[in-house]
Amino acid sequence: MPQLIDRIHQVELGNLEQFIQLCDELHLPYFLMGGSLLGAIRHQGFIPWDDDVDVGLLRADYDRLLAAAPAALAGTHYFLQTPASDENYALSYAKLLDRNTYIEEKNNVNNARKGIFIDIFPLDRIPDDLADQREQLTKFQILNTRLLFQLRYHLVDNPLRKLQNPLNADQLAEAQSLKAERQAVMTQYQAQSQLTQVKNLASQYSYTKEVLTVAEVTNLTAVPFEHLTVQVPADYANILTRMYGDYLQLPPENQRTEKHLDRVIMDNQVFTD
Repeated sequence: MPQLIDRIHQVELGNLEQFIQLCDELHLPYFLMGGSLLGAIRHQGFIPWDDDVDVGLLRADYDRLLAAAPAALAGTHYFLQTPASDENYALSYAKLLDRNTYIEEKNNVNNARKGIFIDIFPLDRIPDDLADQREQLTKFQILNTRLLFQLRYHLVDNPLRKLQNPLNADQLAEAQSLKAERQAVMTQYQAQSQLTQVKNLASQYSYTKEVLTVAEVTNLTAVPFEHLTVQVPADYANILTRMYGDYLQLPPENQRTEKHLDRVIMDNQVFTD
């Protein structure tokens, strides 16, 4: 019988295929990032114990995707979740959800829409000066934390949470204001075309590990990922070395655990490990 991780992977491949089709139709260059990039190179697909997919686009391409997606996805079972499309969603990047599924995430209880997803990150220009980098990141993190609090994101569920009233209009308006302020911080250097470094400000990695150059994320190559063909930076070896060191070396067995999903409902069945 397939394990939970295998079921998740199969749905995520559908999400990824839909995302690639959308990017191809819009002529948007995208690239795999983080653990998905590592999986593509080391495993020619998913890291066997990893339960998510990370893709990225430069900010201008990301914004074009967000503008076109609602019409392009109409009539499908996919939903592009963004700070604008889901008022209860607090994160700074998009997710492409399969609406035929429902999930419960580990250490992430909230009222945003739920479904097996892939993460879609915008990469924004960052300043060269280290002090300016720290200032931008600090502002982003403060606003991000405020939004998680405002939209009632919790590490664990609490039975009393279900007794809370839904957020009122004023509370949702405050959240929208915080989202706009966070977006302004993320994009404050976009007009400075002389800047050559970009970053996913929501990255889970330490700051310097996932600073990329525009050249690195525009010079792309095709590699296999399970049954799909995906785009990755041609200089993936240097990128992965910065992030993971000897990236071809498998981690110890006690570190080979999935991170995100705890319970999945699909095909009218509940699946857990």
